[in-house]
Amino acid sequence: MDLDEIDREILDVLAADARVSMTTLAEAVHVSRASAHARFRRLVDSGVIRGFTVQMNPVLAGKRTSAYVTISADQTEWQDLRDRLTGIPEVCHIALIGGEFDVIALVRARDNQDLRRVVLEEIQAIPAVRGTRTQLIFEDFDTAGV
Repeated sequence: MDLDEIDREILDVLAADARVSMTTLAEAVHVSRASAHARFRRLVDSGVIRGFTVQMNPVLAGKRTSAYVTISADQTEWQDLRDRLTGIPEVCHIALIGGEFDVIALVRARDNQDLRRVVLEEIQAIPAVRGTRTQLIFEDFDTAGV
């Protein structure tokens, strides 16, 4: 699907506040409410917009320890590894990457002990995992946008 400037503006407005009303969205991108709704529907139906989420402060939500865990894995088992990682509640994001490691995962845990449990008892217990490296996050920032 080709996006035009109005589609990109709609995405920018929704990235800043996904709860914006259709009237406010239409006003922000200077189109009629009907046009904004039709474009919104098309973006959802085509898969450009995959869903709506809540952005939370992990520390205030009780997840005081965060880390990126890089994983060396048997790449022939990627699909099983992906499925197993997405089943771990503390794993917030995973990506198949190129370079020294095969996968990177963002893990948010209650504390260091919980992070240790997730890495040593859950991630490393997956048969496709050959090794991990954990990089603690001292401070992180969400950047709004696409």
